[in-house]
Amino acid sequence: MEDLLSHIISGITGKPADVRQESQDGFTVFQVSIPKDQVGIIIGRGGKTINAIKNVLKIRAIKEGTRVDIQVNEA
Repeated sequence: MEDLLSHIISGITGKPADVRQESQDGFTVFQVSIPKDQVGIIIGRGGKTINAIKNVLKIRAIKEGTRVDIQVNEA
């Protein structure tokens, strides 16, 4: 899933993203560090872009039997 998230974000921004994964008790949190000027592009107007990315990852997470969340941080 980390590769999928990295691929989606690099496709949107055109730059590689630093994605870290933390797992606990069937719950996975992805920490995405991107440049400050790209944060707005990833979040989108009203959070639509980040919510769409979360929905794509949720589909994969359901197949793997886990739950996911994404946190966007400025690098």
